[in-house]
Amino acid sequence: MTEDFNIPEQLDAGSPEQIDALANSLPEGERLVERQYCIFRAGRERFCLSVLEVEEVVDWPQVTHMPLAPGFLMGIFNLRGSIVPIVDIAITEGRRPDLSPRHVVVACVDGDDTQDDVRVGIASDAVFGTFSTSEPLILADAPRDVPHCCGMLRYDGKLALTLDLKRLVEAFPVPVI
Repeated sequence: MTEDFNIPEQLDAGSPEQIDALANSLPEGERLVERQYCIFRAGRERFCLSVLEVEEVVDWPQVTHMPLAPGFLMGIFNLRGSIVPIVDIAITEGRRPDLSPRHVVVACVDGDDTQDDVRVGIASDAVFGTFSTSEPLILADAPRDVPHCCGMLRYDGKLALTLDLKRLVEAFPVPVI
């Protein structure tokens, strides 16, 4: 006998929230397959993104700084003919000027009928690799003051804030570039 499971309407297809809502609604013996996350550090915080949202991770490129750009925009770089803006999500912590980021995590937010796809680079101080889990994200204890966070991932005894790319490009508006 199969049961129908209700998933909240406001969740996007394939988003971490939808996957976790479905995982939480399943009976204990029927958990979802494993998901993979790319885990990295920006400033003092560890963050993660679903590997399905990450296009690639590159070493720190030659960056073109933009005059009169907002403080969170570190600049733009050319990735095989495509211009990618680099966002510093650790700006609220006050990044030390003598410590430059070492990597860029390039991700893509899928567009819709009214908006094109948006590529964004996230400045990263360290990339720890990928982590696989079938456990749902921790939603109850996620920080509410980080608008681009949609939960927390527990991995290897540590926690990483899970980024929501749609919220990230709303908090750090790069589509205007």
